[in-house]
Amino acid sequence: MTVLPIVLAAVFLSIIVNASLKRAGIPTVIGYILTGIAITAAFHLEHHEALSHVAEFGIVFLMFTIGLEFSFKALAALRKEVLLFGSLQMAISTALFTAGAMALGIGIKGALIIGLALALSSTAIVLKMLNESGQIQAPFGRKSLGILIFQDLAVIPILMMISIFASGQSDIGALLGKIALDALLVGIIIYLIGKYLLDRLLGWVTRTESSEIFLTTVLFLVIGSAELAHLFGFTYSLGAFLAGMMLAETHYKYQIEAELIPFRDLLMGLFFVTVGMQIDLHAVAENFGWILLVALAVMVVKFGVLWLFLRFFTRTRVAVKTALTLSQVGEFALAIFSLALAQGLLEAKVAQILFGATVLSMVASVFVLTNVRAIADWLTPEPAPEEEPAPLQSSGFSDHFIVCGYGPLGQKVAEKLKRRNVRYLVLEHDIHRFELGRKRGEPIFFANAAKEEILEAFDIERACAVVVATGNLIHTRLIAEAVKKLAPQSNLVVKVLDEDAAKLLADLKIRHLVIQSDVMAERMVEEAMRCDLGTQAHS
Repeated sequence: MTVLPIVLAAVFLSIIVNASLKRAGIPTVIGYILTGIAITAAFHLEHHEALSHVAEFGIVFLMFTIGLEFSFKALAALRKEVLLFGSLQMAISTALFTAGAMALGIGIKGALIIGLALALSSTAIVLKMLNESGQIQAPFGRKSLGILIFQDLAVIPILMMISIFASGQSDIGALLGKIALDALLVGIIIYLIGKYLLDRLLGWVTRTESSEIFLTTVLFLVIGSAELAHLFGFTYSLGAFLAGMMLAETHYKYQIEAELIPFRDLLMGLFFVTVGMQIDLHAVAENFGWILLVALAVMVVKFGVLWLFLRFFTRTRVAVKTALTLSQVGEFALAIFSLALAQGLLEAKVAQILFGATVLSMVASVFVLTNVRAIADWLTPEPAPEEEPAPLQSSGFSDHFIVCGYGPLGQKVAEKLKRRNVRYLVLEHDIHRFELGRKRGEPIFFANAAKEEILEAFDIERACAVVVATGNLIHTRLIAEAVKKLAPQSNLVVKVLDEDAAKLLADLKIRHLVIQSDVMAERMVEEAMRCDLGTQAHS
């Protein structure tokens, strides 16, 4: 069967299921997984390879947008979380799970594969939910991200190890050397492209003033970086993460992120549908007791491992929240179990139990992550001040003015704010005006202020005022709508050309609506009156 009917059925069913679950406060991840189970039953599918390949790009775009939040300096700042915490978590968890599998009569090779796979956590679920809740910048979010990055790196040698077990090769030293060399080459290539080519390329593309070409360029960079990493034997998502970090160094990161979010969310939904498709309901019914026991045991062990060693490096509460966040088994474990089964390293019954336990732990973790603060309050209550998050890479904007548009009026507004020593920033989506602002040393960002994601990135809720100084009425309305939605009580000042334009914005109930024709008329009358008084005085 072709992929299109399955995709259409999945989309329609996910709309119905998620709309119903959302009213009950259940996260959409659960709805997508249920959709996958239903699609499998309806079309009698066990696995659809084409659909899985498409869905994999959900993780690719997720990791790319996460990479946009970091620069190479920020990643260097995470070296403790990645190298120390990540390696400790993987080593201890793998040892315990491998020993447990061997105790159940599984051979050393199969037990080691199981131990490594169960040690992995879900990048897709954890980062999606931390992003949505804004907790990716909290201390436990920082530690979770660092450990997930290490796990993503660990997937490569795990997959290669399965190939070695299946083929009987034993030259582990040569394998590790090849991985290290390939990692160095990928890092150098992406870094050099980002440092010397990207800013120029995006600037050249943006001068075409075509959002279509800009978006196509970004998609090419994301998928191209993912494919480059894959050619060297690494995961697509790792290449996308590095590409995001590379683009984070440019002046276009906010606009890129806003453009890609719809693609990311749509493909992430498709990914979770394919997770649901991995579940064999007949096998689940036959082995439900084992599946439940394995899922519960794995989550308890992973929680215990993380909590025990993290409490020596950080506050107990942060350790608890990090342990809760990473207690599930990840999506890459499904790929590892599938490959091991195909290579004859796992029995079919064992693989189905592991599939079921993995998906069950992922479903359970959605509810854990939704209530992570409440669970942490119950386990380790702490005073309220200790709960304040320490941002990983805060934009640092507060009590600031946001000027939307750097046309003639926007330039004058910025000049007057600068003279008064007021903290402000400018958002401009026209490349020529953006470059003019850069030459003048303005705190200007290439971004479309009509997008909610852009305004959130510049801390709209903490802004003193938002001045909309654009010339296009439609764009002005879109910006005003976004501001009113995100920060209804904000001090919003909007300029329109005349009364007719003001009527088109009347439903938004903007408190400070400046009508240019009225202001100009009043100014002209004032000037005329001065002239009249001067003439009378001479007479």
